[in-house]
Amino acid sequence: MRSMLSDDPNNERAFMALAEIVRRRAAETGPDGDPLTAPQDEVERQRAADLAVWALGEELAGNPRAWYPLIEVARLSVRDDHEGTLRRLTTAAERDPSGQALVAGLALLRSAGQPVEALGLGVGHWRPREHVPEVARELVLASIEAGRPLEAKQHIAALDLHPDRKAVAPLREELVRTLAEAEQSIPGT
Repeated sequence: MRSMLSDDPNNERAFMALAEIVRRRAAETGPDGDPLTAPQDEVERQRAADLAVWALGEELAGNPRAWYPLIEVARLSVRDDHEGTLRRLTTAAERDPSGQALVAGLALLRSAGQPVEALGLGVGHWRPREHVPEVARELVLASIEAGRPLEAKQHIAALDLHPDRKAVAPLREELVRTLAEAEQSIPGT
């Protein structure tokens, strides 16, 4: 798995498999190397597993092409290190020309209840002509969650810049419906 990740540091399947091995091994022993067995050690076990995955992600993120490990480290830090999370997600978005890292970063921020931060990241990095259209979905949903329907409309309109209009059309229709439903639930709209 390590060799697969050295060839492609964004191989999600290989990263997750290696992370599971690292997580399992770290959860079996405490900081002193002794096995963890007592029920009160469960918190310590989880912390050790998360730190091991964090270390793996940081190691792999050293590759200038790596964006997926940054997303995983950001996932581990989203509750405790706001600035670090945003920095990692920004770096990941900058490293990925396809926009997949941006989609993952936006989804992570939205799931953490941070739609405004997702909008900041997305607006600063989305290139509608180059990125996967799925970025628009995350931006529209973040706009709705942040109570900004006008921004959602702008993101939907930006889909017109994508070169494959035929592929974007169903997504555009879906987002228009989603926004219309959300606007009906907002008083005064």
